[in-house]
Amino acid sequence: MITLHNVDRYYKAAFGNQYVLRNIALEIAEGDFVSIMGPSGAGKTTLLHILGMLDSISDGEYYFCDRAVHLMKEGQRSEMHRQHIGFVFQSYHLLDELTVYENLETPLMYKGIKNKERKGLIADALDRFNIVAKRDLFPSQLSGGQQQLVAVARATITRPRLLLADEPTGNLNSQQGKEIMELFSLLNKEGCTIVQVTHSEKNASYGRRLVLLEDGLIRH
Repeated sequence: MITLHNVDRYYKAAFGNQYVLRNIALEIAEGDFVSIMGPSGAGKTTLLHILGMLDSISDGEYYFCDRAVHLMKEGQRSEMHRQHIGFVFQSYHLLDELTVYENLETPLMYKGIKNKERKGLIADALDRFNIVAKRDLFPSQLSGGQQQLVAVARATITRPRLLLADEPTGNLNSQQGKEIMELFSLLNKEGCTIVQVTHSEKNASYGRRLVLLEDGLIRH
């Protein structure tokens, strides 16, 4: 599904290039569950944003489902992201002025899904994530765990081929975090490819394999 070949990410600086990622070689198969770990500043979030096409590479090659992402223009990458990728952030990123129902509806509208089908998909998501009673509430009326449940529901409602998660349990207590990780495990068993960035060895253990980043390099 994903191939990164000799990928660098750097920024221009007064005394040369400032590297965030260097010589990254990585393959992720369809249906895999990969945990990325490493110290702060290792480049984990940058790598995740590159995989999610929210950031571009400086050098090297990135192939997603045999398509050369590194040759695409920004608009093409955005469209690929919209069609195939779901993203879960540590800070939820729900739209505060929209209800739970409307937050779930937003990505479906971006994909051009018609009203009748949208209603069916939203009803399924509300039921699956056990948030039917929360459908008309705003994010500020939900607990942190409930907000993250809605964020995961929103990220997966379009049935993306790839789900990316950046410290998805970082703002949750241990029980809420466990529920989110068990939900990821279930989604993975159903065929969703997942890549998560985490500082937690416990969360990393839910994955099928571990990638260790250090100083912008893959060490393991």
